[in-house]
Amino acid sequence: MNLITVENIVKTYHLGSSDVQVLKGVSMAIQTGEMVALMGASGSGKTTLMNILGCLDRPTSGRYILDGEEISRMSANQRASVRNTKIGFVFQNFNLLARTTALDNVLLPTTYAENGLTTKALHERAKALLDRVGLGDRMHHEPSQLSGGQQQRVAIARSLVNNPRLVLADEPTGNLDSHTSEDVLQSFEKLNREEGITILLVTHDPTVASHAQRIIHIRDGLIEAGAFAAPPATTAVGAAPAPDATTGKKR
Repeated sequence: MNLITVENIVKTYHLGSSDVQVLKGVSMAIQTGEMVALMGASGSGKTTLMNILGCLDRPTSGRYILDGEEISRMSANQRASVRNTKIGFVFQNFNLLARTTALDNVLLPTTYAENGLTTKALHERAKALLDRVGLGDRMHHEPSQLSGGQQQRVAIARSLVNNPRLVLADEPTGNLDSHTSEDVLQSFEKLNREEGITILLVTHDPTVASHAQRIIHIRDGLIEAGAFAAPPATTAVGAAPAPDATTGKKR
């Protein structure tokens, strides 16, 4: 089942007397439970597409369906509601509040979402998420007392606190060294594998993209062939993995 379906998305920006078309008819699909990389160079349109997928912007034309809901023509308030309940974000710069503990940073998105949980239940969930990313003993530390990798793991925990259907990770290792990057990417893999969380890695880095089950390439505002194909069927235990429908990469 598709969690994301994008059909012929066009995005045009009006700059003075000129129109600049950044997305030129994008179509793609991502199934529930996939870990996918959206890969493209600077200026390819990947950030514009990510903003649309994250309900931060809407297309000029075309359709975007998320979890069965048509998002394309929603108002800003409606998109905000979807964003707060169904999408978690992880950014390159961590975006943690400086004078706030890791625990309170994780709790921040709950301020904007109606989840029906008590304050005690929310605190228990946030603590459990910090435990899950290996920071159970650092939850009362502020960002300045944490390494870059630890800060990004706080950001991952924060992205999960509202139990989203989708996590969008925008260049999540861009400010990390290679060893720490590998640890963070393995955290994403574990969440996808063990929790079934749908993850979209937005990146220009082939090393980051290689951790995904499937890579969707965007170039000059267009998706390269194969992005609408379903992922390969799950193989039996002990069987050789099938090649990826888009990249030929084995899962």
